[in-house]
Formats: sequence, structure tokens, C-alpha cells
Amino acid sequence: MTLALVLACLAGSLLVGAAQKAPCAGGHWADGRQYRLACYTDIVPLFGTEQLAGGRLPYLDACAPSQSNCDEYPVLTMYFMRVAGWLSGDHAEPFFWVDALLLSACAAIAAGCIYLMDARRALWFALAPSLALQVFVNWDMLAVALATAATLAFFRRRDGWAGLLIGLGMAAKLYPGLLLVPFVADRLRGRQPDRAILLSWSAAAAWIAVNLPFASRGLSGWWEFFRFNGARPADWDSGWYQLCRHFSTCVPTKLINLSSALLLVALASWVWMAKRRREPHFPRWQLAFPILVLFLLVGKVYSPQFSLWLLPWLVLILPGPRRFLAFEAADLVVFLTRFSFFGDLTGVGGLPQWVFETAVVIRAGVLIWCVVAWVREPSRVLPIERPLERAQPAAHA
Repeated sequence: MTLALVLACLAGSLLVGAAQKAPCAGGHWADGRQYRLACYTDIVPLFGTEQLAGGRLPYLDACAPSQSNCDEYPVLTMYFMRVAGWLSGDHAEPFFWVDALLLSACAAIAAGCIYLMDARRALWFALAPSLALQVFVNWDMLAVALATAATLAFFRRRDGWAGLLIGLGMAAKLYPGLLLVPFVADRLRGRQPDRAILLSWSAAAAWIAVNLPFASRGLSGWWEFFRFNGARPADWDSGWYQLCRHFSTCVPTKLINLSSALLLVALASWVWMAKRRREPHFPRWQLAFPILVLFLLVGKVYSPQFSLWLLPWLVLILPGPRRFLAFEAADLVVFLTRFSFFGDLTGVGGLPQWVFETAVVIRAGVLIWCVVAWVREPSRVLPIERPLERAQPAAHA
């Protein structure tokens, strides 16, 4: 397996993704094509709603009055978008294609990092249908690239770099911060508290260094991301929405936020203890996988592109292709039925809501199956870990 082959396969997947989004790239959506063709992408409408035309600097220049949210993304993502706007000449259709090119570079970085950790599994990532369909939906691949690079740095024992990359990932999307828990736990179990501290402080320093200049210059604009996500109601494909729709148990948003956090801590702790009972010496870094799965399952939002967060971990952690393929199939059905249902909802035609909800339940079941299998089966040792294992006895000699 060569890196050139992996990148060639990745290029094929990205071309499929670009072709699938092309009918929507121009922004001419009056005929409902974004739902009929499932080519919806946030990149096109958010060029306008995030007010990126005209050279406005996010957070530093105030948003014009609007009914839409503005500056609703973390700093690194907003300025990724801002750079794409400058490169595209502040026009909507070129903006999509410039973003697609930049996101493709991020996908190549993630694929390269996975190749260096497990060369044979890198093809799983490069050829994943979820990657092709979701990479150009939003800007999440930036955070995925940073989180995957942080994981590679962790395995290479570059803990300062691992923390720095996690901090930058948090400045693009908060989820990479969840990796700190298993990575620090792994270092502490290895009786390396200095490395655990270095990981934590370098992550915090990187996040502060990116955010502080904007928070100090315009706190209300910078805080918009946190305000928006705190007030955001449960989305269509969350368990909280289904609880309200089918069981008339509609939980207030603030209580959902608190309950989601408590459920995540409780369930992640239970999974940790269950795995430790079966395999006391399991690598603690692997807890990143169930933590991310649980975060998505108990949270109030699981947007289509959030599956990209899981993709490197499904590739690295699962013992064989069977469950990976099951997730890919389930996620593909969720993606297609979601936009078909939106078409039905808006009157352009499509599948009824119950079909979409059934697909969501099946995907959740597949993810739970993957976590249960991880708990019950012996932990997989990555190729990048084996040299470290061989060196370990000499380190204690």
C-alpha cells in the first residue's frame, strides 16, 4: 500500500463529492434541487448569511442587522471562510469551489496522517461514501484534519504538538477537545504526568492564543458561537427531538444542554469501567472512540457532516471491515432520507419523515453495536504502536 494510491483514491472520492454538489454550487435553489438531488451544502447560503462579501472581518467588524445568524462559528473556521471569500473575489459560486479546494487539502492531510498510523486502513478513509457526500457540506474537515494530525503527534510522543493541534482543532470546532480526556488518561496510566500536563497546557495555550485577540476586541461578536449553540433547539435527527415528537416529552433547551453533558459523563464512565473489567490494560487513548460516539448520540444535534468526526476513529479502532461498512451504509441512508424528507416538508416531493427517523435509529443502533464490540473484543494494536511496544522493555531495563 502506497501513499500515492491512497491519495489517488481520495481524489476520486473528492471528485465524486464535488460532482454531487455541483448542481447546488451556483445557489439557484428555487426549484428545490438541494433536496431533490441531495446536493445541499451550507457553504453556499452561509456566504451571504455570514456576511463575507465586502471584506468584513468576523468578530472585529459588526454584522449588519439581519434575521440570520452571523459569526456563528469558532474563530479558526470563520477565518478559514474569510480567506476563501478573499480568494474567490467575494462571489458566491467561486466561494464554494475555493472552499472545496481548501477542504480537499484538509482531507488529504487527514488521509496522510491515517496512512502514517495504519497504511492499510487509510484506504477505508479515502474510499468512504460518507467522506464523498459530506466533506463539502460544511467546514468540519478542517477540525478533522487538525484532530487527526494531533493523534499522529500523540503516537509519535510529540505531546506539545499534539496539544497544540488539539487546541487549534478546538478553535475550529469544539469536538477535538474531547480527545484530551483519553490522551491525558493514557499518559497518566503510563506514569508520565509531565507529558499529560504538557498536552493539557499546550492545548489550552493554543486555544487561548487564537481566541483572545478576538474576544478582547469584541466580546459580544466572539461569544455569538457559544450563545447560538447554547440556544439552538434539538435538531431533527437527535434523540431529544424524537422524545418530544413521539412521546410528548419536550425538554427545555437549557435542560437538554445540561442533561446531555451529564449523560455523556455518566455513559462514558460506564463504558470506561466496562472495558477495564474485560481488559484492564487496554490503551486509554482508544476511549476517544466511544466518547465521540456518545457525544453524538446524546447531543441535541447530529448534522450530516458530523459523521466525519468519527471516520478516522472507525478506521483505526474497529477490528474488521464489517461494522465499518454497516456504519457507512446506515449513514448513507440517513443522508439521503434526510434531504428527501426536507423535500417532502417543503413541498417539492420526497420521502415521509418516518423513513428518515427509521434510518436515524438504525444508524444509532450500528454505532452502539460498534461501541459494545469495542468493549467486548480485545483492543486493536495499530502498526504505529508496535515499534513503541518493542522499545518498551528496553526503556525499563
